[in-house]
Amino acid sequence: MQNPNPHAVLLASPGMGHLIPVVELGKRLATHHGFDVTVFVVAADASITKSSLFKPSQSSPLNLELLPPVDISALVDSTASLVTQLMIMMREALPSLRAAISAMKSRPTALIVDMFGTEALAIAEEFDMLKYVFITSTAWFLAVTVHFPYIDEEAEHKHRIMKRPLDIPGCRSIRHEDTLDLFLDQTNKNLFSGFARVGMEISNADGILVNTWQDLEPLTLCALKDEKSLGRVAKAPVYPVGPLTRPIGQSSKSEVMDWLDMQPTESVIYVSFGSGGTLSAKQTSELAWGLELSQHKFIWVVRPPVDGDASANFFNVTNSHDGTPSYLPNGFYTRIGKRGMVVPMWAPQNEILAHESIGGFFSHCGWNSTLESMVNGVPMVAWPLYAEQQMNAAMLAEELGVAVRPKTQLNAAVIEREEIAGMVRRVMELKGNEMRGKVKELQASAKRVLTQGGSSYNSLARVSKECELKLHRLGAMALGG
Repeated sequence: MQNPNPHAVLLASPGMGHLIPVVELGKRLATHHGFDVTVFVVAADASITKSSLFKPSQSSPLNLELLPPVDISALVDSTASLVTQLMIMMREALPSLRAAISAMKSRPTALIVDMFGTEALAIAEEFDMLKYVFITSTAWFLAVTVHFPYIDEEAEHKHRIMKRPLDIPGCRSIRHEDTLDLFLDQTNKNLFSGFARVGMEISNADGILVNTWQDLEPLTLCALKDEKSLGRVAKAPVYPVGPLTRPIGQSSKSEVMDWLDMQPTESVIYVSFGSGGTLSAKQTSELAWGLELSQHKFIWVVRPPVDGDASANFFNVTNSHDGTPSYLPNGFYTRIGKRGMVVPMWAPQNEILAHESIGGFFSHCGWNSTLESMVNGVPMVAWPLYAEQQMNAAMLAEELGVAVRPKTQLNAAVIEREEIAGMVRRVMELKGNEMRGKVKELQASAKRVLTQGGSSYNSLARVSKECELKLHRLGAMALGG
């Protein structure tokens, strides 16, 4: 019997930065547009089930299922890039996804995958489902991705070797210092070809959903629709449906929140580099000195330093490590006294950013964290670490004017304490008032577009309408058969 409601199957690749927006998209489809929603999660291991997202809840509108963990240790060595690992994991999960969809009692209407799951779109075709890609980053990043397969050798040489900006039709160019990681790796041909494949597969979807909104990136979204610009390669319609962020949880007593309750309004800067980001021991020490020198109140979520890959903790979603103060400057805790709070490994970020005492966010510029900062009206110190975070930082600081960036080249040197202290002061003092005004405008815009009749609400409503029409056609075919 055909389901009376459209049924969307969502596929999330490993990493909380991908899972969280996919889950939030599923919630909006279910609660605002009447979908039945199943979210399949691909994970490096079963530890992700310890996340609060997997805790049983009668109020959840989603069916959240973990596909069997995939082991790629025999397929890739430990030095492979994060993007390569994600692509291989998603490919290895395809048989499990196909079996899970095949076992469903009624045929799902649509399959929605994130950008690392585009090979699964072939499964949607097998089962006569609509196929969508959900970009959990910016429209600018989408523009780069769909343009990537068509970059000629001359443009690539100028960008990678001569370090000139990369032109993206109808969009802001990308400076070499803000470019994607894969442009900096001149040896990994498999990564290049894999990313080109993703760009082409995205363009062949029935639609592309993006975790952004019309007022945030109007020029880029226009370019993606213009058939004389990027629209000729991004053949699918683009639906800005964001900002999709974690809801603020119920207020609960904790040492962090109790401490914030005692601080003046907008007097504290929150420092965190996301669930996967790490700093070197030297940079961690300089950051500690910089926070101390700034003389501003702070909450710092500290992870053990790692010398090497800045994405080293990407797949670690547990809170099993408690961290130690041995890598912080001698006497740091004594000197900061009650002016600062150091939290090992994890803190309730969205609840902290929503607190009236927070006046700034020292961030790695992951898109989830960036959106959480904007929807809470908090200006930023932009400290990108990997992936497209340099692009995000450039947009925040130079286009939107809601962040400051280091003058020192991040991937070339350690940022010293004096510069760190200066950035904190700029956000928390006079310069911060200008940025705060701009980010408050974005906060109001973000709230408006998600309400009924708003641009992002209407975008998702158009996707819903397509799925309803598909459902009716399937029903008519079943009756005719």
